Amino acid sequence: MVITALLLVFGQLAAAVVEPPRALAQESEVTLPESGIRYPMGYDSNTVGEVRGSVQGLLLEPKKGPVRFELVTARETYIILACPGWLWSDLAPGIRDGDEVRVRGSKSQGVDGKLYLVAQEIERVSTGRVLTLRTEDGFPLWSGHRGGVAGRQGKGASHGGTGTTTGSGAGGRGRGGRR
Repeated sequence: MVITALLLVFGQLAAAVVEPPRALAQESEVTLPESGIRYPMGYDSNTVGEVRGSVQGLLLEPKKGPVRFELVTARETYIILACPGWLWSDLAPGIRDGDEVRVRGSKSQGVDGKLYLVAQEIERVSTGRVLTLRTEDGFPLWSGHRGGVAGRQGKGASHGGTGTTTGSGAGGRGRGGRR
């Protein structure tokens, strides 16, 4: 009886390990038709910058590609490419139209002539909460190769995280690993 119960428990644990959670799901590479930007791998660490402004036109369920919004600054307007919709929903950042945010990421100009920023991290200024979406070199943390995504710093960080984790993973692109 005890052996049967233990086998059942170990079987359920093994199934949980084999089936990756949504946060580790792979997202297929696409070229966004309006901008010509590759997503999610269209991040160029040579063009990283930081902008601060007001959120406008938050699009939570795009037909293709990431959650996006316009960031209106004193000088320019950027289209921010954030992360997959399922991840945005899971993180529940509470960002709404009109909120002031600071976004760090890779800047580029799309084929449509608009300015784009592939977000590495987004800070909601009113709360200080930072959503880290990519590693320092721009690798998407939701892809599963290098760890997970965490909210950090400030009030309302639902994950209680202190940042992100890194590890080697199956893709072999990670820094570090087990030591």
